Amino acid sequence: MKDQNHPLYINDREIVNRLIAKSEPSGSDFVDLARLFIRYQDFPGAYDLQEDFMKILRLWNMSREDLNSRVKEIWSKGYRPGDNLDEVVGSGFDTTESENT
Repeated sequence: MKDQNHPLYINDREIVNRLIAKSEPSGSDFVDLARLFIRYQDFPGAYDLQEDFMKILRLWNMSREDLNSRVKEIWSKGYRPGDNLDEVVGSGFDTTESENT
């Protein structure tokens, strides 16, 4: 079977290139990488991207399980697509609920 071309490859390549350059990833970077893992899971092609996903994890000193845990935590704190993660993830966001009680 021939490798397939993904219709979002060009956009995703730009995201991956941005993530590779990040030494200190933000919340949105974690979410981006996790969604790319899901998008390309079992996809028969774009192997360069898939290899770069693993390279990014190594650069960030994380496992796939670490990434999934981090993203699960982000989502459990109320993140929804379109939110500015850099404003809702971090010490201020973590204490908002306890300050209101």
